[in-house]
Amino acid sequence: MTERPPFHYAFVVDDLQAARRFYADLLGCRPGRSSPEWIDFDFYGHQIVAHLGPRPAPLAHNPVDSHEVPVPHFGVVLEWQTWTELAEKLQNSGIKFAIKPYIRFQGQTGEQGTMFFFDPAGNAIEIKAFKNIDNLFAV
Repeated sequence: MTERPPFHYAFVVDDLQAARRFYADLLGCRPGRSSPEWIDFDFYGHQIVAHLGPRPAPLAHNPVDSHEVPVPHFGVVLEWQTWTELAEKLQNSGIKFAIKPYIRFQGQTGEQGTMFFFDPAGNAIEIKAFKNIDNLFAV
């Protein structure tokens, strides 16, 4: 897979200190610039910005693999070992998963680990990893 430019995503949180604890302390995302209204985070090489505002609207859900996937959501595709380590860390932290870590398409093209959880403001996050990253866009 070729090197890709980092993406930027800005989203609403209703408590910046809770966001800082969640993204920096729990997920390990280095904080960057900030103000009283927002905080930048290094989200695995991508720039996400938590902006102070009213709590986001309730989510929709779509059925996938007999799970209810929260929509909208954002996330990142990690290396397999990094995903496994993060899944274990989050499980040990007591975080409440919307969808607990599991393997989709086991033994098939597109085999991937995925998990869904929420930040303190209710933003849905999916973290996944592909057994073979070259299959990221495979059909």
